[in-house]
Amino acid sequence: MARYLLLIYGDEDAREYASEEGMASVLAGHRAFGEGNRDAILGGDALEPTASATTVRRDERSGFVITDGPFAETKEALGGYYLVEAADLDQALALAKQVPAPGGCIEVRPIRVFD
Repeated sequence: MARYLLLIYGDEDAREYASEEGMASVLAGHRAFGEGNRDAILGGDALEPTASATTVRRDERSGFVITDGPFAETKEALGGYYLVEAADLDQALALAKQVPAPGGCIEVRPIRVFD
């Protein structure tokens, strides 16, 4: 079995101003996804908003540069992830199609295995 990271992207502003009913629906969807796929899910978490991010960049002259905020400004921000185990990419994509991401997308990335 291979491992895949299901990266959940969405519009942070849309989440920030979502109604309580809308947020409850999304959370219920994540609970259902977790319960229905517990054998495949190895881990996962929601992330704090990008405003809480700190970026570390290596700088040839000064060593490191630390900046507040995410690496790139985009409309869709990484909001959470699931680490899953799947037989192949097709099975990982089938899992990704079940992840609630209203107005966003799921990026499926294989985990690199080093010998």
